[in-house]
Amino acid sequence: MIKNNFPLVSVIITTRNEESVIEKLLQSVCAQTYPSVEVVLVDNNSTDRTCAIANLYVDKLIMQGPERSAQRNRGVREAGGEYVLILDADMELSTNVVKEAVDCVIKEPSIKALIIPEQSFGLNFWARCKALERNCYIDDVSEVTGARFYERQTFLQVGGFDEAITGPEDWDLSQRVAQVTQIGSIRSLIHHNEGHINLLSQMQKKYYYAQNLRSYIRKNPKQFWRQANFLLRPAYFRHWRDLVRQPHLAIGMFFLRLCEAFAGAAGALRGYYMNNS
Repeated sequence: MIKNNFPLVSVIITTRNEESVIEKLLQSVCAQTYPSVEVVLVDNNSTDRTCAIANLYVDKLIMQGPERSAQRNRGVREAGGEYVLILDADMELSTNVVKEAVDCVIKEPSIKALIIPEQSFGLNFWARCKALERNCYIDDVSEVTGARFYERQTFLQVGGFDEAITGPEDWDLSQRVAQVTQIGSIRSLIHHNEGHINLLSQMQKKYYYAQNLRSYIRKNPKQFWRQANFLLRPAYFRHWRDLVRQPHLAIGMFFLRLCEAFAGAAGALRGYYMNNS
C-alpha cells in the first residue's frame, strides 16, 4: 500500500500485561520522521491496562495467543503495509528507524530484510549487567541479532515465524529469509528497556524458552553452536574496554550468563524427555 507517496510500514507489536512500558514504545512510533506508518498491536489477553493504553495510539488491536510467534504472524497477516517492523513491548525507537529502513530497502532492492541494532539500558544491577552484554552486540549483526524489518511479501513467502519455537524464533526466521534474499542492516537504534531483572525470574524465563529449543537446533544446527558460545563470543573481545571500565557489571554479566546457561540446559533436557516420553 502506498500512502502519501510513501510505502506503508506496519509496526507489529506483541503484548501481555505490558502497561509499564507500552506507552513509551507507542509514543516513539508516533514520533517517527517517516510519514506512512500503521500500528498493529496483538495482545495475549492482558489483565492490566495494556489495551486501554494501546487504544489511544494503535490502528488495529487484535486479541491472539498463545505465544508471540503466533501473535506476530497474526499481526503480519492483518497488516496493510508493504513492509513490517516487528517489535517487543519493552522497546523504544529512535526517531529515524523507519525512515532509514525504508530508504535502505528502496536503495538496495536486493535487500528484503534488515537487522536493527539494539542498545539496552537497565534500572537495577542485573538489568545493567544484561544491558552491558547486549550492548556488546551492537556492531555484531551476524551472530546474535535477528532481523526485525521485512518486506511483507518475503515474510509471508517463507512462512513467517515458526509457531513451534518461542525464544529463538527471530534467529530461525532470519535463517530462512537469508536463504531467499539478502539481509542488510541500518545504523539507527532500537532502545531496549531491560527494566528490573530478578535473577531467579531470568533463569525461569530461559528454562521455559529452552524447552522447545530442540526444534530450533534441528533446523539450524550450525547457527546454534555458534550462538551457544556464550562466554567467549568475539563481541566480548571487541568490547573489552567496556567490560574493563565496569568490572563489577562485567563479573555480574558472566555470572548471569552462566546461570542462564544452566537454566537453559535444564529446560532443554526437560523438553527432550517430554518429547520422547
